[in-house]
Amino acid sequence: MRNSMKLAILAIVAAGCCALYLFHELNGSFDYALPRRVLKVLAMVITGFTIAYSTVVFQTITHNRILTPSIMGLDSLYLLLQTVIIFFLGSGHTIIVNKQLNFLISVAVMIVFALLLYKFLFKKGGQQIYFLLLIGIIVGTFFSSISTFFQVLIDPNEFQIVQDRMFASFNNINSDLVWLAVGIVGMVTVYAWRYLRYLDVLSLGREVAINLGVPYDSIVKQMLIIVAIFISISTALVGPITFFGLIVANLSYQFFKTYKHHVLITGAVVMSIIALVGGQWVVERVFTFSTTLSVIINFIGGVYFIYLLLKERKAA
Repeated sequence: MRNSMKLAILAIVAAGCCALYLFHELNGSFDYALPRRVLKVLAMVITGFTIAYSTVVFQTITHNRILTPSIMGLDSLYLLLQTVIIFFLGSGHTIIVNKQLNFLISVAVMIVFALLLYKFLFKKGGQQIYFLLLIGIIVGTFFSSISTFFQVLIDPNEFQIVQDRMFASFNNINSDLVWLAVGIVGMVTVYAWRYLRYLDVLSLGREVAINLGVPYDSIVKQMLIIVAIFISISTALVGPITFFGLIVANLSYQFFKTYKHHVLITGAVVMSIIALVGGQWVVERVFTFSTTLSVIINFIGGVYFIYLLLKERKAA
């Protein structure tokens, strides 16, 4: 089966999941329930798009299929930032109350951190996958430890607000925040589209890409900025989903078996929409909110992550 046919089938399934989530048991409540469901679906589409796109690009740049931006510590940084703000400024501060301001500050801080981390990790090039993985785990653990320290000392009433931000949630989404994210993602996507054709060459390696006339350092730097923006937006919008990008990116590689990134990225995005929208419908209708989608994704992703590590070790 050709990849175009596979993409068409996945797109139909994704559209079916969205339609099921939007109209199942709507019971004529078009004025109240439908706008809220549309908002949640839009948030899930944005999250799926940004995570899938950033993960495939990041793995192309690092030349491996295990590392993801989330594993490199961005999720832990987001939780640390929220904890520190509430600990020192309180839950009634403008930065916490004003979700748009909190969103922009979170994205800006995470982008700065990501660029600093990427600069030190990639300036010499040729780093081994396990070294990069070790650095990411150390950074993530360090941020998590500091967050835990402040959470122990924080007021119990304000800890509830921190706890709400520790897990990804699509149930309480601010409409203005979604539209702000749509605007930023739209502008960044238009800018990034021109560089999509370089990814096929970048996957061949630094030396080959340079020999073929690709401005490697410039392209990689701009791709890393785009990755940082996308993963920051998804984390600040719904919360951390550590292993989701790992799942959809590797499923796309296995399903399409091509080097063309416009196919891989599109496939990963459609798969992510199916997983998020369909998974959220199952959580709400089958499990009746007894668990959260992020818990299910992180459990499956953690098992899959261990499998990929063992597979990589066996191949080495």
